[in-house]
Amino acid sequence: MDVKELQNRIGYAFRDEKLMENALTHSSYANERGKSRAFSNERLEFLGDSVLGFVTAEYLFKKYPSRPEGEMTRIRAELVCEQSLAATAEALELGSVLLLGKGEEQNGGRTRKSILADAVEALLAAIYLDGGIVPARAFVLDHILAEKPTELTDYKTALQELVQSTGGVSPQYKIIDEYGPDHAKTFVARVEIEGEPAGEGSGRTKKEAEQSAAKAAMESLNK
Repeated sequence: MDVKELQNRIGYAFRDEKLMENALTHSSYANERGKSRAFSNERLEFLGDSVLGFVTAEYLFKKYPSRPEGEMTRIRAELVCEQSLAATAEALELGSVLLLGKGEEQNGGRTRKSILADAVEALLAAIYLDGGIVPARAFVLDHILAEKPTELTDYKTALQELVQSTGGVSPQYKIIDEYGPDHAKTFVARVEIEGEPAGEGSGRTKKEAEQSAAKAAMESLNK
């Protein structure tokens, strides 16, 4: 797939295609060519994260006029988590048009969830800078929030109830890794049941990572 096909898929034609190229440029590509980190999509990712948060908050505010702030915050976190954004990138086949360094390419960067999620946020920021909030909002609604359930799933509570129903002790969570720039950290959590690993997951916050790990454990136990 080329960039023109990608524009067809996202339903937006860039006036400044350099913005789109910037959004698709990973830091490994910039580093190998002696460019500064500003040449990569990291700055756009920073902006895109805020645009995504605003549009999603606006969407939930209008959709649920009577829900409390805390509940909408948790729903928003689930809707825009790394796993959700990576799924959007996979549906758009975004990985095929990313500009990656040779090392990152060889290490499977085109399918790495953190890279894909960051690219979606960078692409959103590029759309916002090129065309404003209207096309940016349309991209979020059509490609990130579309067909995703907006009911909160508290996997940690569900897992605890499942374990305790069989006489087990409460699951324990550990943050086993973290990576990425300070403004966009990714945390990796592991949940253990009676001292044994039961699931792992990642997220932009420690709580999000723990929810992802609990979800993985639930899926494993249900099998």
